[in-house]
Amino acid sequence: MFPLRLKTKLVLAITIMVVALVTTLSSIYISQLIKQRVDEAFQNGEFVASEVFQSTREALETDLANEHLDLNDPKVLQSAIEESLQTDAGLNSLLQSIVGYSPTIYDVAVADSTGHAIVHSDGNMTGKQLPNREQFASVRNGGFWKQVRVVYGAPKVYDMQLPLHRDGHPFATIRVGVSSVFLKGSLQPKLNSAFLLSGMAILFSVLLAVGVSTLAFRPLAEISRKLDQMSAGAAVPAATPEAAKGRDEYGVVNTKIDRLGQQMRDVKEVFSALKENLDQIMSNLQDGVMLFTRDEKAVLVSSSIETFLHKSRAELLGKTAHEIFTDYPRIGPIILDAFENHQALEQVEVMTAAEDGAPAARVQLALDFIEENGERIGALLTVRDAESVHRIEDELEFSRRLAAVGRLTSGVAHEVKNPINAIVVHLEVLRQKLKELDPDTRRHMDVIGTEIRRLDRVVQTLVDFTRPMELRLAEVDLRRVLDDVTNLATPDAERHGVHVISGVPDEPLPVKIDSDLVKQALLNIMINGMQAMADGGNLTVIASRVDSEVRVEISDQGGGIPNDIREKIFNLYFTTKKGGSGIGLPMTYRVMQLHNGSMEFDSVEGVGTTFRLHFPLSENNREAAAGLTTSVSGSTVERAI
Repeated sequence: MFPLRLKTKLVLAITIMVVALVTTLSSIYISQLIKQRVDEAFQNGEFVASEVFQSTREALETDLANEHLDLNDPKVLQSAIEESLQTDAGLNSLLQSIVGYSPTIYDVAVADSTGHAIVHSDGNMTGKQLPNREQFASVRNGGFWKQVRVVYGAPKVYDMQLPLHRDGHPFATIRVGVSSVFLKGSLQPKLNSAFLLSGMAILFSVLLAVGVSTLAFRPLAEISRKLDQMSAGAAVPAATPEAAKGRDEYGVVNTKIDRLGQQMRDVKEVFSALKENLDQIMSNLQDGVMLFTRDEKAVLVSSSIETFLHKSRAELLGKTAHEIFTDYPRIGPIILDAFENHQALEQVEVMTAAEDGAPAARVQLALDFIEENGERIGALLTVRDAESVHRIEDELEFSRRLAAVGRLTSGVAHEVKNPINAIVVHLEVLRQKLKELDPDTRRHMDVIGTEIRRLDRVVQTLVDFTRPMELRLAEVDLRRVLDDVTNLATPDAERHGVHVISGVPDEPLPVKIDSDLVKQALLNIMINGMQAMADGGNLTVIASRVDSEVRVEISDQGGGIPNDIREKIFNLYFTTKKGGSGIGLPMTYRVMQLHNGSMEFDSVEGVGTTFRLHFPLSENNREAAAGLTTSVSGSTVERAI
């Protein structure tokens, strides 16, 4: 069934109301009209019966009085009555005139006690048995619908009877036939006029309803147009002063709609700004975040969730938790049970199943239910890479240990340096006093001096490593720094059969750094890479811009770092090289910390090692890059603290 417009409903309502009113009034009018005509027909029938009764009585009195008859004999009496009535010219003339001039009388007869016609307006019916007919009194006393059926039903003749008595006993009956056809004929013109007036009234009501509804809903059409403009986001013109001053309901509603439109535009602007900020925040989140409503439908999904669920955000938005997680055999039951039991999850670690070519991964699940006044209104699901979390925890632990070692080393270095200085001074004094030394004694003293100076350099290195560094930050193009480091390392690399390959983009890489410290950090890694390739090879240095940072990758083709020592390479003094100090990589790590950067590496034994250094873009360029950022790189980004 098609929905009806409000205007159509109003037209139908007015039409139905008018039809009901016209029908009621017409029914009352027609009822009264039919009743009046039926009463007239009944009265006419009674009058006719009375006239026939009077004429019959006069005829019988005259004829029976002039003849000497045995009135006690019923047969003689009946024969005399029949002869008297049939031969009475006045009675027969009366019957003929009644039928000819009365509009509703069908026939008139005087019947004996057995129902046979003594005299009849139709001469052919004289002496015949008259049919039994329904009494016209039942029509007169019947209801409206019975009278309507008589008028508009099949043609029918009704009887009106008046008995004739002699000595208190009926001996004949006057029967008057009233025809419904004649009754309908007398009513038809007036009924047609009534129906015509009713139809005209209904038609007029329809036209009036259409006109009234058009005038009444014209303001609503204007209001609907404004609401459509508001829903489409178009600017709605302000109401005119005349409309604003209007005292009718339209003026009041129009003013309120204008205010509502202004409020909606203000709210939309605020919402757009909030949504833009929220989308930017969600796109920069490494953790997968999903926000569910009270009916467990996902309404907010971060882009990082695609990394964990391997489905696009469009596939997840609007779906229930059951529809999303049913296909995940490992994490699905845990999350769905938590939703069903209304039980929060706190950093539950799960190993996901490998699917669609994606390797298995260890993730952490956290589910928090959002409540207001004791009623659950939503839930927040967080999915994060457990391995990254563990790596960050290891980084923090390493930083704490490095700081503790630094404090200890600083104290030890200061305590050891003073005795060393004293030994050096006294050694020089001893040399001056012993001017003439035999070769063996001089050799021993030279060995002592050499070792003391080496020990002093080691201690000085410790002091330099633990001493707070004063950064001399300046905004530079990192490509220039890489060119300087590459030019510095290339001669030594070529002597060892190592070919340095540099790859930098055409666009600038602006960073705010201490160039000297960063050069030393990069050079430490490049020297380690060259020393790892005893048989020569390629040392690749590649720089690129990724989102709001600059990434430098230094790759060698050496033997790789064994798995059992990978966790130790940043430990102070740890080295696998003969003559190595074990300070280069820890110093590089510290330089990256001081620049709010990060450092990571990948190594495959027998293939080589790649170090990745991440530098934040300078402030101005970071703000420009933020506007272009749409998603976070799928690779792990670790910030050192």
